Amino acid sequence: MDKIKVGIIVNTHGLKGELKIKSLSDFNDERFKKGNELILLFQNKEIILKVKTYREHKDMVLVTFDGFEDINKVEIWKGSELYIDRNNIEELDEGYYFFELKGCSVYDQDDNLLGEVEDVIDTAANPILRINKTILVPYVDQFIKNVDIENKRIDIEVIEGLL
Repeated sequence: MDKIKVGIIVNTHGLKGELKIKSLSDFNDERFKKGNELILLFQNKEIILKVKTYREHKDMVLVTFDGFEDINKVEIWKGSELYIDRNNIEELDEGYYFFELKGCSVYDQDDNLLGEVEDVIDTAANPILRINKTILVPYVDQFIKNVDIENKRIDIEVIEGLL
């Protein structure tokens, strides 16, 4: 099963099993909708959980899962990651998901290969592409000139000091 990380459990909230989750998704209403299944990776095991409640609070997502409505059942999950099955996401009418940028080859304006996107780092200001562990490129229009997901290619404008 191909999985996409959508959140990290950072803490509990209250006594009724509600979890405070740092969301890694741009579609919280869709990812954490009541009835959706999420995959918890805990101690190298995958646990399928069904969302019972969802709400947002102070830049975090608060979720309870069916059968786990007690703090004593969920506090051991702190620090664990939540995933969805990639096959369960809808295709976008326009654009792409950031996870689809991973593995794309990155070229400069002179068509020189700079490397592959290893990660997309979410920052408060804007996402950043990590290319070959050493190159960090802000994901903004000033630098990102073309993204071709189908051909796994990204063209960027390199300015002095970027590399």
